[in-house]
Amino acid sequence: MRKLSLSLLLVTVLIACSDKKNKKEVLNTIKEEVIDYQIELGKVAPESVFANDSLSIWGGSLVKGEDDKYHMFYSVWPKKLGWEWVNYSIISHAVSDSPFGPFEHKKDVLPDRGPEFWDGSTTHNPTVHKFSDKYYLYYMGNFGDKKIVSTPGKAKINWEHRNNQRIGVAVADSPNGPWKRFDKPVLDITVNDSLAHDALMTSNPSVCQMADGKILMVYKAVGKKFKLPAGGPVVHMVAIAESPTGPFKKYPEPIFTFEGEAFPAEDPYIWYQDGKYRAIVKRMIHEGKSRVFSLVHYDSEDGINWNQAKHFEVSDRTVMFTDGRKIKFDHLERPQVFMEGGEPVALLCAADSIDVNNIRHSFNIQIPLKITKYKN
Repeated sequence: MRKLSLSLLLVTVLIACSDKKNKKEVLNTIKEEVIDYQIELGKVAPESVFANDSLSIWGGSLVKGEDDKYHMFYSVWPKKLGWEWVNYSIISHAVSDSPFGPFEHKKDVLPDRGPEFWDGSTTHNPTVHKFSDKYYLYYMGNFGDKKIVSTPGKAKINWEHRNNQRIGVAVADSPNGPWKRFDKPVLDITVNDSLAHDALMTSNPSVCQMADGKILMVYKAVGKKFKLPAGGPVVHMVAIAESPTGPFKKYPEPIFTFEGEAFPAEDPYIWYQDGKYRAIVKRMIHEGKSRVFSLVHYDSEDGINWNQAKHFEVSDRTVMFTDGRKIKFDHLERPQVFMEGGEPVALLCAADSIDVNNIRHSFNIQIPLKITKYKN
């Protein structure tokens, strides 16, 4: 009996040592698989432009449903009002058989519901995700007086609406809805601290599921250090939650910063793949009174601390089309990566052109992605 016990103990020890060795090998393999990405844009087919003659369309985000359809959620408002996104945008839903379109509008999903709600006047800049068996639509919402302050060709901003921006999430069992909205933002400003980076407003959420299952959010924040109503500086912050609906714990340090610049970046899209958190970000370089826009690439080991990726530049806003056209858009922003089969296949962007009357014509564009991977 004693010999049998000793034999069993020896076997247990050997299995434990084997498990430790296997775990070590797995960890080493994971470490070796952390790789650098080079992100490039492919050629765009004509049907991959989603536009409307009478509507301003901005910032589509895409998810595949259980119906094998591709569901795009995007911001839209009447073009005749001018560039009044901050007080007249709503979020709508379109569907396609392909992530590259063509897309057909189905319905408005987060409409105006009245200034008594925190998000009652405007919903804007959606990003949609499926976590487990539910769909989560994150967005910016605000309320205000709905006063139109611009005209087509002469853009101004309604500061009341802009400074009431907060981040929300709507939840559904299907991308076809119905979508449940909440009475409070999922990420509010930091109150009782006038020096907080997000003391004035929170906006433009980007969200992904972390390697440990938690929910990572990167968001745009505006403080009160600079003169109101604009405030500033405009930075990006990190928050993490156990659940897609929060509560989110905020981290103190801004990311995507450049020394001496008060508004260097905007519109990140984040995801986790191949051992790193990745981000495509709109970079803004201020040259005198003008701004130069581009798309750039960051990565992170933990989702909290971000660095410029080895292959930093993604696009200078130039897009090649399959019919031979080459267009450098005035804006190419709100990047949203669509993943299928575990790989990024498309980049959805808001794009626009300015006509001779200085009127902006905006639309969404679905761009094939080419990613080259380099092992460390």
